[in-house]
Amino acid sequence: MASIFTQIINGDLPGRFVWSDDRVAAFLTIAPLTAGHTLVVPREEIDDWTRMPADLAAHVMAVSHTIGGALKRAYGSPRVGLVIAGFEVPHAHVHVFPAYEMADFDFARADADVPAARLDEDLKRIQAALGS
Repeated sequence: MASIFTQIINGDLPGRFVWSDDRVAAFLTIAPLTAGHTLVVPREEIDDWTRMPADLAAHVMAVSHTIGGALKRAYGSPRVGLVIAGFEVPHAHVHVFPAYEMADFDFARADADVPAARLDEDLKRIQAALGS
């Protein structure tokens, strides 16, 4: 069965996309650590990021870097967090989010009850910062 991320990428489940190319998609998470929390996901289902071909891993990081810059512009955060955890979904992905303090890296603080309207606003902010 396809991972939840593949289902989102393929349009079988809804997603708020900030980036899409032939190798990678990036979309807002529905349980953000901070507003603008984006997941950068290779289209290819690879469970462990260390099994990604080096060129794909480099592309994932380049997209994460671009999105990180957009997040800083959109939210004015002093830092942008980047985490590769890999336990919650068996499909490699990078968490990229505005970070204001170390506590923002605590996944126990993720907000699973964000109104759709706020996620829609976050999408617009990030797209504007990306120049989309």
